[in-house]
Amino acid sequence: MADVALRIERAAVAYDGDPVLQDIDGQVAAGETVALVGPNGAGKSTLIKAALGLVPVVSGAITVLGRRPADARRDVAYVPQADTLDPQFPISVAQVVLMGRYRRTGWLRRPGRADRHIAAEALDRVGLAGRARARFGTLSGGQRQRVLLARAIAQQPRLLLLDEPFNGVDVVSQDALLDAIGALKRQGAAVLISTHDLTLAHLACDTACLLNRHMYGFGPVDQILTPALLRATYGSQALELRGDRVIVTRP
Repeated sequence: MADVALRIERAAVAYDGDPVLQDIDGQVAAGETVALVGPNGAGKSTLIKAALGLVPVVSGAITVLGRRPADARRDVAYVPQADTLDPQFPISVAQVVLMGRYRRTGWLRRPGRADRHIAAEALDRVGLAGRARARFGTLSGGQRQRVLLARAIAQQPRLLLLDEPFNGVDVVSQDALLDAIGALKRQGAAVLISTHDLTLAHLACDTACLLNRHMYGFGPVDQILTPALLRATYGSQALELRGDRVIVTRP
């Protein structure tokens, strides 16, 4: 049986005592990619933060690599929707990626030759080796997202958490992100991706979790991303599926 990187057992998550997610069940195994799909405000980002140990689980349990989320962070990499790096800050692309090594080296030790080699390989994997010396803030939004994924890859995670990684990225960056995620999966990493894009969920993921404060389905993508389950998940929003395209409108 494949190792389980992330296990969620009837979990409820709350902010200041106010439940955001309830009765969530599922798991992400090593070498598996799972899509979190649901409308804005459904709790997708909250679930990712709970897996990082940043928000409390008030009932049930979430375990990461058999440990409490806070105890497993060294083996977990996270790419947020928007990074806090100031685009005006004079930091190079290579330096941003090298930050991914700090959990291995510690903040007080300078990264060595091996760390720089790992960071360079990660940058090459997302197709930006030629921009290593560029200032991070001069890159396009899609390129910055690729650099942040390279930083996560350099961490050599066993679990990778991605929060809307494809939002606003160009086709070239989208393809580079998909290739890099696929390579991590083949190396045995577990990947959890929050996304609104059902086509990309089909392309990148084995399994889907439909989420809107409660779980509406968890299983193989083809069995879960169906019109009936999507309409149940999105509720008052109207979904129209045309081939591999999804149109979401509000009444």
